[in-house]
Amino acid sequence: MAHKAGFVNIIGNPNVGKSTLMNAFIGERLSIITSKAQTTRHRILGIVNGEDFQMILSDTPGIIKPAYELQASMMDFVKSAFEDADVLIYIVEIGEEGLKDEAFFNKISNSEVPVLLLLNKIDKSNQEQLEEQVQYWAEKVPTAEIHPISALEGFNVPAVFNRIIELLPESPAFYPKDTLTDKPERFFVNEIIREKILMHYKKEIPYSVEIETNEFFEEEKIIRMRSIIMVERDTQKGIIIGHKGAALKRVGVEARKDLEKFFGKQVHLELYVKVNKNWRSDSNQLRRFGYTDKK
Repeated sequence: MAHKAGFVNIIGNPNVGKSTLMNAFIGERLSIITSKAQTTRHRILGIVNGEDFQMILSDTPGIIKPAYELQASMMDFVKSAFEDADVLIYIVEIGEEGLKDEAFFNKISNSEVPVLLLLNKIDKSNQEQLEEQVQYWAEKVPTAEIHPISALEGFNVPAVFNRIIELLPESPAFYPKDTLTDKPERFFVNEIIREKILMHYKKEIPYSVEIETNEFFEEEKIIRMRSIIMVERDTQKGIIIGHKGAALKRVGVEARKDLEKFFGKQVHLELYVKVNKNWRSDSNQLRRFGYTDKK
């Protein structure tokens, strides 16, 4: 049997379930999931290997109109997802009426690669509403295959997975077959810590935060990590730490538990908070954190 391999790129508006879908396909929590929009900042590759296929999934940031340099860099990751896709997944949710950026939507409508339009969160709709939505999207993107799903509940996810394999081109594997992702271990340490901040802090705080893990020592029975939580202002530093350090301690305890599950080993995690003024608008800082290659 011929071997298939290819890049399957997931795009859509913020908070429609892109990360939930990718994690469901992979069976690992590679992309952070919270109820807040814009949780995914990078383009994250997750790799699913079978005997005769390799599916390279790409979770991208939700499509927005950028308000500052960080968001512009996030949208560059989305643009790149159009350039190397063998299959494009456009995920929408019940009641949605299109992407927040018309240029991206036109790219989907005129895509030269197969497009699977996944109508997500159907567990929150009734049959009549579902039929109306299928009809709406069939007219809006006539070239796309439409598949109703619930990524969270797993409804129709295996069928979509099998359809993607059918659409992959014949090719040898791009990565070794034991590879799960293209990201280093420290990246997932940063993401797990950032997820806890997204969960526990409100307003602008989560979006002003960047995590940098500057120590990662793996011993036989324990991994020792030291991570810095960077914020833009002194007032944000105080909020992150909380009264007598209680808020920061909660983040550390919850992150450590998830890190121990992720690595399958005991973890010692040290957290510090540092002010890095206006990092979201500084191209040099963004390049340092892996968001942009712009000079």
